Amino acid sequence: MTPTDQPGRFATLTFTREVAAPLATIWQAWTAPAARAVWAAPTPAVTVEFLEADTRVGGREVSLCKVEGQPDIRCECGWLALAPSARSVNYEVVSTEGVPQSAALVTADFSGDGERSRLVVTVQLSALAADMEADMEAGYREGFDAGLGHLAAVATRTMVLERVIKAPRSAVWGAWMDPASLPQWWGPEGFSCRTTRIDLRQGGEWVFDMIGPDGTVFPNHHLYGEMRPQERIAYALLWGENGPKHADAWATFEEQDGATKVTLGMVFSTAAEFQTARGFGAEALGQQTLAKLERRVTSG
Repeated sequence: MTPTDQPGRFATLTFTREVAAPLATIWQAWTAPAARAVWAAPTPAVTVEFLEADTRVGGREVSLCKVEGQPDIRCECGWLALAPSARSVNYEVVSTEGVPQSAALVTADFSGDGERSRLVVTVQLSALAADMEADMEAGYREGFDAGLGHLAAVATRTMVLERVIKAPRSAVWGAWMDPASLPQWWGPEGFSCRTTRIDLRQGGEWVFDMIGPDGTVFPNHHLYGEMRPQERIAYALLWGENGPKHADAWATFEEQDGATKVTLGMVFSTAAEFQTARGFGAEALGQQTLAKLERRVTSG
């Protein structure tokens, strides 16, 4: 018997999801660490903790799946290919208590038309531990089915805004990370910021009010998680200081021939909040905010 004939040790699984979201949105939901953290847990009993997240070719992602009373499951993902909105390829090694259990090559293909997208994920799987052979395929099938179901749901409440700013990435990052600059351009046209506290670092926060043209006050609280200088930030959006969370957000900064592509993504906590945001024109208002950032870094 050749190695490829050994039953239970090797499997190829294919998963297909039709998603009611644009292609750029499903791509961000699949690749952005802040979004992956929202949908990655297969069940409510599982908590996923991200230890590393470097989403670029050659980068890796390390996470722990935690279930009360059981050993943590460590998952290492290495990105081998990333063709935006088209294809990603990564390896995945799963370990328990330092012992590798399985390895997989995961290929995700994306296609879409307007407000609908299609995701096809192929998993080429190999068991590395003898006690993993019996239920390896069933476990992976159950886990990916659940995770991709959550991904499809998350994508339908995810908003993605993109803008190419004709300025170096260092200048765009600097305007975003400067506590004197950020309140000057943040928010749509006609809005202003009134800051209570601002601490722009990993683990920091920004407590502020957005004040509308008619004087209406909208309390805000940003809690900053990951910050990779000149690459990306992740933060939670709360309704007022220590109020309820209404979105997980991230911003990425990508060099493009001397310009900077800024992508701002938000996973709203509920579908209702997403629909409310779309209803009052959050996408157009967000583009106004990015336009103000552009004016800030290109005006002189």
